[in-house]
Amino acid sequence: MEEDDLRLRALLTAMRTQADARVRATAAVLNQLTHDREGSNDDDEHDPEGVTLSSEWSRLTGLAEAAASELQQVDDAIARMDAGTYGICLNCGEPIPATRLEVRPFAEYCVRCAEQLGR
Repeated sequence: MEEDDLRLRALLTAMRTQADARVRATAAVLNQLTHDREGSNDDDEHDPEGVTLSSEWSRLTGLAEAAASELQQVDDAIARMDAGTYGICLNCGEPIPATRLEVRPFAEYCVRCAEQLGR
């Protein structure tokens, strides 16, 4: 395996570890919030000194979805790496520039195709 490939795999592995940790952390907090909501009155579910439970639920759900999405993108990139198709644009079949992969290691499209597809 090439040095660049090893470096990118290490970067993806580190990103996967971080995204997985965020998925687990937000799930734990959401579970606790669910527990807290069970005892709250839906008509007055907020602490006057703090954030409403619904607001916190929405914020945490957004964070959980973003972390899960990143985890999936990284897993997909690792799968492409294992299949030998990593770094090849899924749209045009041309190589994705190394500079793009450095910035966005889970990129599926070259810059031109990403712009055309709105991704």
